[in-house]
Amino acid sequence: MGITSRQRFPRLLITLCLVTFGIPLSSQEDKTKCHQACHPTVPGKINAHIIAHTHDDVGWLKTVDQYYYGSKKEHSQLGVQYILDSVTSELAKNKDRRFVYVETSFFWRWWEEQNEHVRVSVKELVDQGRLEFLLGGWCMSDEASPHYSALIDQMTLGLKYLNDTFGECGQPKVAWQIDPFGHSAEVALEFADMGFDGVFFGRIDHEDIALRKKNKTMEMVWRPDDTLGPEGDFFTGVMYNIYDPPAGFCFDTYCDDEPIMDNPKLHGVNVNTRVSEFIEIVKKYAQAYKTNNVIITMGGDFNYVVASSWFKNIDKLIKYVNAKPNSEVNVLYSTPACYLEALNKENITWPSKMDDDFFPYGSDEHSYWTGYYTSRPTFKYFVYQVNVALQMTKQLKTALPNDTLAEEQFLLQRAMGIAQHHDAVSGTERQHVTDDYSLYLYEGVQAAMKVINAAYR
Repeated sequence: MGITSRQRFPRLLITLCLVTFGIPLSSQEDKTKCHQACHPTVPGKINAHIIAHTHDDVGWLKTVDQYYYGSKKEHSQLGVQYILDSVTSELAKNKDRRFVYVETSFFWRWWEEQNEHVRVSVKELVDQGRLEFLLGGWCMSDEASPHYSALIDQMTLGLKYLNDTFGECGQPKVAWQIDPFGHSAEVALEFADMGFDGVFFGRIDHEDIALRKKNKTMEMVWRPDDTLGPEGDFFTGVMYNIYDPPAGFCFDTYCDDEPIMDNPKLHGVNVNTRVSEFIEIVKKYAQAYKTNNVIITMGGDFNYVVASSWFKNIDKLIKYVNAKPNSEVNVLYSTPACYLEALNKENITWPSKMDDDFFPYGSDEHSYWTGYYTSRPTFKYFVYQVNVALQMTKQLKTALPNDTLAEEQFLLQRAMGIAQHHDAVSGTERQHVTDDYSLYLYEGVQAAMKVINAAYR
C-alpha cells in the first residue's frame, strides 16, 4: 500500500525543509567519506565499542545558559563550555580517541566564542571522524508533547548549522534519543525520512527491556507504520544501561569508582582486577545482543568536564584488555556510525517491531511517565502558539531580501528549538527554567514582529 494523503504531507515537508536549507540528503556513497577512521573489529571476539559521550540537557534543573556557563553551582557545578574545551583538547592528543556530541544549541554557543586556531583544530577532528555529531537537532527533543512541525524545524535548524559549519562531515548519520521518556512512531518516521541509518534509545519500559535482554531483541528493524512497507523500516537499538557507563567504571570527577592503577613501581596497582571486572561486564552485555558487537557507553549527564580522567582510563582499559592472553574481548574506541557499520557486515536478519511505538515509558513497576503528557498545560499552549508565529514568520521572510532581519528570525528559531527539549515542552523542568524558556519565546516573538512588519510594508 502506498503513502496515504495523511502521511504524505509531513514526509514531503521534511524533504522540502532539508533541500530548501541546503542539507544534503543521505546516500550510501556519502556515508563513507568521514568513516575511514573506524577502528577495525576482531572476528571471533566480542567487540566492545566504547562510545565516549556526554548528555547535556538543554535546561532542566538549571536554565540552558546556566548549564552552559556552569553558574548556580548549588544545583550543579558543571559547565558545558568547559566540557567542550576539555574534550576537544584531549581528542587532539591521541588520534585513536573518539567522542560523540549531540546538543547543537550548546555547540553553537561554544563555537561562537572560539578563535580561528581552535576552529581549525575542531574541523580537523570532525573531518577525520574523531569527533562525530549525532542527531543534529538544536536539542534532543521530547517525542510526546511537541507538534511535528516544531520537531522538523528544530532538526532543520541544527542540521543546517552543522552543514554550514562543517560540510558533509558534520552531517550526523545516526539519531541518538537516549533520554526522552518514550518514543513515538511519528518521530521514527521523520528520522527515517531525514536519512539516518538508525536510532539508539536509552529509555524503554522496564518490562520491555527485561524481555528484550532475555530474547536478544535489543536491536531490531522498526516499522512504525505498516502501510509504508519496507520504505518505513528503521534500525533501532536499545542500550543496555540507559546511557551510563557500566557499574564501577565511571571515571568522571564526581564519581567514586577506582581509576586504573597500572604502574608496578607504585602502591595500589589494580589493573589486573579492573581488567577482569570489565571483561566480565562486556560478556554480560553481549548476552543480550545477537552479534559479537556491543555498545559500551562511557559518559553521562554533563560528564567530561575533566576529559582526561575519562580518556586516560579508557586508554588503559583498551590497552590491557586487548593485551590479555586468550581474551574473548576486544575493546575499541568507536562511534554509533562505526558500530552500525560493524553490524551491517554481520549480514544477519534482525527481529522486527511492527506498527507500534514505545509509549508509555515505565521506569519500574509503579512509575509510569504519563503525567508529563499534560503537565504545565499553559506552557505547552504557549509553545504551540509561538510555533504558529514561527511558521508565519518563515513564510513572510521569503518576501524580504535574504539577509534582511535574519538575526531576528534566528532568535525565534533558537527559542523554539530549545523549547522542544525533552525537559522543556514536556514540563519536567524546574519552574525557574520554564520561566526562562518562556522569556526566550517572548523575546523571539518580539523579534519576529520586525520581520512581519517589514514584510507587510
